[in-house]
Amino acid sequence: MQKINIHKLWYTFRHKHLTFNNLVIATAFLIAAGWTWGSLQAMQRNYNLQKEVDYKKRQLQLAELQKESFELQNRYYKTDEYRELAARETLGLVMPGERVLILPDNSEAAKQADATKARTATDAPVQEKTSNLEQWLNFLFGGYSKSMSSGEEKKQ
Repeated sequence: MQKINIHKLWYTFRHKHLTFNNLVIATAFLIAAGWTWGSLQAMQRNYNLQKEVDYKKRQLQLAELQKESFELQNRYYKTDEYRELAARETLGLVMPGERVLILPDNSEAAKQADATKARTATDAPVQEKTSNLEQWLNFLFGGYSKSMSSGEEKKQ
């Protein structure tokens, strides 16, 4: 086994790698890396600040819209139309010549009839299950149009 001569390695390293040109290049690289790192940090900080500014602008727009909405509501509450509607609704007042018609609540039979009508209206007709291949073949070769025209003839 050979004995490693540290002095020889240090001499070789110092004279081959620690030259003035290599030190200048290393210093320039460190300066460029520092400048790049600082630029990236500044860009990240600016991006975060811009996001915050945009969020604040949206909050401001929302607050302005709410303010306008409240102003419109306030103006509406001051109108004669609102006062008339509020008096009719809360006090049960009517205009001269009008008659009030009070209807009783719906009976259970009427509620059930409405529920069955709503249920039948939402139920869709059940279609036959076809495989994916059959659906593609029907689509590509016009099978659906033939079945639709024959189905319309059956209905008529």
